[in-house]
Amino acid sequence: MRGIRGATQIEANTVVAMEDGVAELCRAITEANHIEPGEIVWAIFTVTHDLDADFPARAARVKGGWGTVPMICSREIPVPGSLPRTVRVLIHVDSGRPGEVKHVYLRGARVLRPDLHT
Repeated sequence: MRGIRGATQIEANTVVAMEDGVAELCRAITEANHIEPGEIVWAIFTVTHDLDADFPARAARVKGGWGTVPMICSREIPVPGSLPRTVRVLIHVDSGRPGEVKHVYLRGARVLRPDLHT
């Protein structure tokens, strides 16, 4: 069992932008960690208060290839000065393979975890 984190900054508060950003994040997480969607036990998505055009779980299901993954969405605490238009995800993976977890932070969300980027 492994927990994998990820985040991305969405270009705009639109359905298309949510689909594009979340699909990119889903692919990046599965590729970086060499996992298949069937190995994901569950996923929790959070969004900042300025994203309400769509659910990231729906985008992951229809555009990200995570059609069979149990998912839920929630809203982040609106901390003053926090990064806008941000989607975060925490997934629980049962891959049966040991290995280093690669957390994935894309687009503007890279600033959230600069320690993960060289």
